Amino acid sequence: MSTDGIAPIAWHESEDFPPKPGNTPLCAIALKLEETTHVVHLKMESMNPTGSVKDRTGYGLVLDLEKRGHIERGGILIESTSGNLGVALAFLCAQRHYRFIAVVDPKTTTENLTRMRELGACIEMVEHPDETGGYLFSRLERVQTLLRRYPHAVWTNQYENLANPLIHYQTTAPEIYAQMHGRVDAIFVAVSTGGTLAGIARYFREVSPATRIIAVDARGSVVFGGAPGPRKLTGIGSSRPSSFLSADLYDAFLLVTDEEAFVFCRWLEKLTDLKVGGSSGATLAACARYLANHPQTRHVVCMCADRGEHYASSIYSDLWLQKQGLKLTGDRLGPVHSITLLKKGVP
Repeated sequence: MSTDGIAPIAWHESEDFPPKPGNTPLCAIALKLEETTHVVHLKMESMNPTGSVKDRTGYGLVLDLEKRGHIERGGILIESTSGNLGVALAFLCAQRHYRFIAVVDPKTTTENLTRMRELGACIEMVEHPDETGGYLFSRLERVQTLLRRYPHAVWTNQYENLANPLIHYQTTAPEIYAQMHGRVDAIFVAVSTGGTLAGIARYFREVSPATRIIAVDARGSVVFGGAPGPRKLTGIGSSRPSSFLSADLYDAFLLVTDEEAFVFCRWLEKLTDLKVGGSSGATLAACARYLANHPQTRHVVCMCADRGEHYASSIYSDLWLQKQGLKLTGDRLGPVHSITLLKKGVP
């Protein structure tokens, strides 16, 4: 993997360093489609220290800055975040004695805002959407304003820092490959910055070129060249193309609506007691659609980026869904007839 000079990450061991992210389990479910039943392995990133795959990203970004001498004890880190990375960075900064400013927007869940504040983060709320109807460019503009206000502060820059995909190349992808005993026919990964997908894809292109890499994006996102549009999903999709992705890193991309993602979240909890976030629901919706058209696909992994408890006030709130005008009807499950929990742990 080309890293433009970024050396492999060496974990810092110290008395006050928090638990390392990673070594998250697989959980097997059965998706019964119209003609076939498929076993799908969920990579449960909810088991990371603050409950999301962004714990890995946060480690990669912070340790890269430390390794290059760009941050010192008492320094200020700034990042634009839809929620989970902000929580992960707030957690890290509290442990590493840095100050953290999280630039967020009104779509950030109440749960994540509360957790960031509890961890000592300073919250900068961007109130006005940008020209695309989203908030990303408004958040990035606020980051630049803050960097001018605090000239010694450092922007972790999850959007362009190659430490983002590198950490997933070094940790996430090898874990999946080992847990699946080297047998992965297809892996579904939600896209926002593209770092998780890029890191996983580069690893599998090297060790298992036959593995199909399926990118999952939100309808209304522009990552793959579509027209921008409103979306309620957070942690997936973007108002700008990814700095990390190229066409050789994925075999297909599938777009998922808010309703499709949310209905998979709610049905998964109802039928299996597994509670996942919106991007996980999106990967499951995309996976079901793909398997209906590719029934020969057997060894399947879906990245489940975070836990559903982060969305108690949104996805799992009937009142919130009603206010958003979202109706989660059974037809949104597409070809899926039932979802069954098979076992927790590796296959």
